[in-house]
Amino acid sequence: MPRAQIKDEKTYQALRREGAGKEKAARIANDSGASRSATGRKGGKAGTYEDRSKEDLYREAKKVGIDGRSRMTKSELIDALRHH
Repeated sequence: MPRAQIKDEKTYQALRREGAGKEKAARIANDSGASRSATGRKGGKAGTYEDRSKEDLYREAKKVGIDGRSRMTKSELIDALRHH
C-alpha cells in the first residue's frame, strides 16, 4: 500500500531491497527526478578521523556511547568510531 510521505513507492522499494536505509530510500524516492542520482551521494564533507585531535575523537566517542574511551589511544578511538 502506498504511503503518503513516499512520492515514488517503486523506487523506494527497490532501494530498500538493495539495502538502503528507510530514511535514505525515502529521501531519494522523494527527490525530483533530475537530481535523484546525486541525492544518495550528498554529504561527506567531514575530514578524516586522522586529521582530528584525540580530544575531538574522545568527544565523538562519548557522544555515540563507546565504552572504555578514556583509556584509548588516538588510533584505538579511530578504530572504535569506525566500527561502532
